[in-house]
Amino acid sequence: MNNTLVNGLEILEYLSSVRAGRGVSEIALALGFGKSTVHRTLRGLVEAGYVWQDAERGDYHLTLKLFKIGSAALCQAQLRQAAAAVMEDLRAATRETVHLSVLDGDDVVYLHKLDGVEPVRAYSMVGGRAPACCVATGKALLAFDAPVRPVRPSAVRHTPMTITGMAEFAAELERIRGTGYAINRGEWRERIWGVAAPIRDDLGRVVAAVGVSGPEPGIRGGPIAALGCSVQAAAHQIACRLVAPLMEP
Repeated sequence: MNNTLVNGLEILEYLSSVRAGRGVSEIALALGFGKSTVHRTLRGLVEAGYVWQDAERGDYHLTLKLFKIGSAALCQAQLRQAAAAVMEDLRAATRETVHLSVLDGDDVVYLHKLDGVEPVRAYSMVGGRAPACCVATGKALLAFDAPVRPVRPSAVRHTPMTITGMAEFAAELERIRGTGYAINRGEWRERIWGVAAPIRDDLGRVVAAVGVSGPEPGIRGGPIAALGCSVQAAAHQIACRLVAPLMEP
């Protein structure tokens, strides 16, 4: 492992274990590092926003950036826990692969996945990514993220069905906001379709999406609207499970 990274992590852990800030000499003594190593590593941590230096005393303190990262990790763990049983029911009802996704920049990250009864070749994995504008869970997230930031279609035509035009993609997002669910018509992987709906937190913010995907005949062969209702119901159930712990005395 990179020594600079290890040193940085050890310094962050040390600073998190003490109440007050610490100077270079104190940190070096506590961790057995050379002062030059500590100073260089702290400079990088300050530039990255994880540590700040008191201008008068010269000692170093943690910023809230680690709290933000930890809170995101906790939220994702809670999402997985809240979604697990609902995803099992959705798979049993549809026999298709079920995904739980969150938005990370222009991609979705798969937090959880349950393979369908007759899974096709592995095209996604937990922790894996896909372009949000090309998959159902991603489009369900982007549709409600669009008012906050500019959302663009794919710059690459991954399949003949990939939407690359601005006007067409804007119309697609508008349809999603109208129906409440998104459809992937083989836009990321040929002949792999999907239907997904957004999950909201207790403040009504869209924080994730749940969807089903599988070979085109299975998804397209049944009523898409019925699948749309199924994923919306699943999204609502997950949202209720997320809120439930907050309502406990």
